[in-house]
Amino acid sequence: MDDDALIALAAALALEAGAAILAVRRRGFDVVRKEDRSPVTEADHAAEAIIVAGLREAVPDIPVIAEEEVAAGHITQPTAEYWLVDPLDGTREFAAGNDEFAVNIGLVRNGRPVLGVVAIPAAGELFGGIVGRNAWKRAGSIQTTVSARLPPEEGLTVLASRYHGSSTRLDEFLRDKRVAKLINFGSSVKFCRLAEGIADLYPRFGRTMEWDTCAPQAVLEAAGGTVRLMDGEEFRYGKPGWENPHFVCTGRLPS
Repeated sequence: MDDDALIALAAALALEAGAAILAVRRRGFDVVRKEDRSPVTEADHAAEAIIVAGLREAVPDIPVIAEEEVAAGHITQPTAEYWLVDPLDGTREFAAGNDEFAVNIGLVRNGRPVLGVVAIPAAGELFGGIVGRNAWKRAGSIQTTVSARLPPEEGLTVLASRYHGSSTRLDEFLRDKRVAKLINFGSSVKFCRLAEGIADLYPRFGRTMEWDTCAPQAVLEAAGGTVRLMDGEEFRYGKPGWENPHFVCTGRLPS
């Protein structure tokens, strides 16, 4: 499969998984805690089963790294190319009845995200992007190209995690910046809002895993934004334990 076929596959599976998540929400569900105390629900498992089965059937030569499989002890070693799947990013938001949860399916090649899709089921939105080409947003049957924006003169719209990270660290990071607005968001929806040009900056100080960031990073970078470590270095994949360091996302930077 070429990249167009791969992103079409990921998009179809993300939409199918999103429909399964909404079905679980309608009928009700229980929340349990994994060993790391993070929440998990029936919706996480249902969505992951759809995605993993679909990817492995369609492209069996590309390994799949999926959050709940890893939590269950199924460890796959990173190779030159592999999928990273978060079947329900923002489980805490989902369990609390909020709409800021997403389905992330991203593809890594040689340590870098190359394409990804992010479905936001409650909003009926699907974002996708192939790095170096373009990013798009689909709402219903309408698909439009999205592009990160340059920072406006009135100041930055900053997105921050609703539950994770240190407010003191955030205040220090923003001290020398002109900030017009600070908004708290959950899940990878934050990356998508930067990608479509309605926000400018998202610094992340809390813990994340590679499946949290791969797909939305591909979308944001395809839209002209950036994802970098706090020191400006490149954000790489295939790290031990799949855990990310702190990072910062931006919209389009002035040349």
